[in-house]
Amino acid sequence: MEIYKDLNNPASKEFEQLLNSQLSKTKIEEGKVIEGKINKITDKFVFLFIEGLKSEPVLDINELKSMGWSDKIKLGQKIPVLLERIEDKNGEVLVSANKAQKIRGWDKLVEAYEKNEPIMGKITSKCKGGCIVEHIETGSLMFLPGSQISDKPLKDISHLMNEPQKFALIKLDKVRGNACVSRREIISSFKKEDKAKIIEKYKIGDIIKGAEVKGYSNFGCFFNVNGELDVLVHLQEISYSRINHPDEVFNIGEKHDLKVISVDHDKLQVGCSVKQLSPDPFEHIENYELNKIYKVKVVKIMEFGAFCELEPGLTTLLHSSELSWNKKNISAKKMFKVGDEINCVITEIDKEKRRVAISHRLTQENPFEAFEKKFPVNTVVEGEVVNKNEYSLFVRIDETNIDAFLHCNDLTYLNNGETELERFKKGDKLKVKVLEIKKSEQKIRVGLRQTKTDPFEWFKDKKINQTITVKIISTDNKSLFVRPIGCEMDFQIRKSQIAINPADARPSRFTGGEKIDCAIADLDFEKRKVNLSIKLLEEIEKKEALEKYGSEGSGKNLPFSSLSDDLKKKDKKKE
Repeated sequence: MEIYKDLNNPASKEFEQLLNSQLSKTKIEEGKVIEGKINKITDKFVFLFIEGLKSEPVLDINELKSMGWSDKIKLGQKIPVLLERIEDKNGEVLVSANKAQKIRGWDKLVEAYEKNEPIMGKITSKCKGGCIVEHIETGSLMFLPGSQISDKPLKDISHLMNEPQKFALIKLDKVRGNACVSRREIISSFKKEDKAKIIEKYKIGDIIKGAEVKGYSNFGCFFNVNGELDVLVHLQEISYSRINHPDEVFNIGEKHDLKVISVDHDKLQVGCSVKQLSPDPFEHIENYELNKIYKVKVVKIMEFGAFCELEPGLTTLLHSSELSWNKKNISAKKMFKVGDEINCVITEIDKEKRRVAISHRLTQENPFEAFEKKFPVNTVVEGEVVNKNEYSLFVRIDETNIDAFLHCNDLTYLNNGETELERFKKGDKLKVKVLEIKKSEQKIRVGLRQTKTDPFEWFKDKKINQTITVKIISTDNKSLFVRPIGCEMDFQIRKSQIAINPADARPSRFTGGEKIDCAIADLDFEKRKVNLSIKLLEEIEKKEALEKYGSEGSGKNLPFSSLSDDLKKKDKKKE
C-alpha cells in the first residue's frame, strides 16, 4: 500500500491511468438509471457492484421488498437503480431502486401510449372517482375512472380486484407524472371485433328466423338474433299500416322473422324489416279509380288533418284543406275520431312516389256553386256578422253555411270605412249585396253600401266649371265645409279657393248656414273625387263679363265684386 502514497511513483501513475481508462468506458452520470449487481446481502442491506464506481452503493432491503422484488434479492441478480449522487457529504454513492422503477415504468407507459398498445395491470384499490391500477411490468400506479371500468354499470367490482387484465392508456401527464387508463375501451374493442365477425355473416335480402323482441322505443323495436346480435326495426318498417308505437304490434319475448334490408360494416349495424316479408298493398293501387268515392278508416288524427286507411297497409293523408268546402281552418278532431269510417274521393295516385291524395269535401255538393245559382252577383241577401278583424267583417249568409267577406271600404259611401267598422259587432243582422263569387278560391265578397243609392251619382250629369249651389255646414281657419243642395255628401272648399282677392279669401266671412254658388273645379268618377271653388266661379264670371263689355283694363283697378255690380247696372240701362 505504501507505493500508492507516492504519486510520483511509476506504479501509482500506472494505476491511475488504468482507473481513468475504466471509468471512461462506463458512462457514469448522476440522474441516470443504471444496472447494479447484488454483491452482498445482510439482514438490513443489499450491497451492489456497479462498474465504474469506486465504492459499493447500499440499498435498504425493505425498499426492495415493498416494491415486490423479494424474489430478486439474491447474489448476482442485476437490478436497475437511479444514480442520485456519485458522492454525497459522507463520500458515499446514493442510489434508489424505487425511483428507477418509476422512471423506467413511465418510459414503458409512454412507449405503449405512442404505439396505442394495451398494457397489463391489476386493480389494487378503490379511490374517489374510480380505482388505482398497478402496472404489472413496472409497478407504476395509474388512475382508472369509474366511467371507464366497464361498458355497463357495475354495482360490485370485487371480482375485478387484483386480477391481471388489459387496460388502454387514454391520458398521460408527464409534468405531473399521472397516467389514466380505461378497461371499457378494451371491452368495447373486443366486442367490436366479435361483432364485426358476426355481421360478416349477414347480407341484404337474408331472412332471419325467430328473432326475439327485446324492447321498443318511440322510433322502433329491438330484436335479438340468435343471442349474438341486437338489431333495430324502424317504426316505418314494422307494418304497411300506420302505427303509433311498436307495442301495437309486438309483445316482449315474441319471436318474429325479419328481412335484412341494410348492412353497415363501419357502424356495425344491421337494418331489418318486418313489413317487407308481406306483399306491398301499394302494388295493386291500380285497382282504385280517380274521382270515385271510397269508404276509408280514420287511424290517426293530427293538427294538419287525418291519416286514413284505404285497406290494411294502405294509408294516406286527408289534409285539413280537404275536410270542408267553407271551413278552411277546421280541425279534423272536430269532425272525426279514430276508428270512424268516412267517405272520401281519390283525387291523385302517384305510384312512383307512393302517394294517394283523398278529399272528403268532394263527396258533398260544392256550396259555392249552389250559392251562385241561388244568389248570383248583384243579389241582395241577409246575413249575420260572425267574425270581425281590423279591416273587414265576415257575414254568414242566411240559408247557407257560407261566410262572406265584407271589406270596410264597402261599408259606407259617406264616412271612413275603418271608422265605420267600429260600430259593428258579432250578431248584427245585415242586408248586403253579392259583389263577387270566386268558386275556385271558395270566396264570396259582399258590400253594404252597394245596397243604397250612391250619393256620388248626384254628379253624374254634372261637369267641370259648372255652377252649383251649396250650403255652408261649418268653417274653420283654413276652409269651408259645404254640402251641395240635393246631395248627401259633404265637401271642403280650401281657403285659397274662396275668392280671387286674397283679402276676401277668409272663411270667417261666413257664419254657417248660408247658401252660396261655386264652380266644380275637378270631377273624377273613378276616384270619387270632387273639388269645389268659389274663386273659379268668380274667374269664370269675370271672363264672361270682360268678353261681353270690353277689355280687362276697363275694370282692372276695381274689386271684382264692384265690377260685377257696375256691369249689371250697364245691362239694365241698355235694356
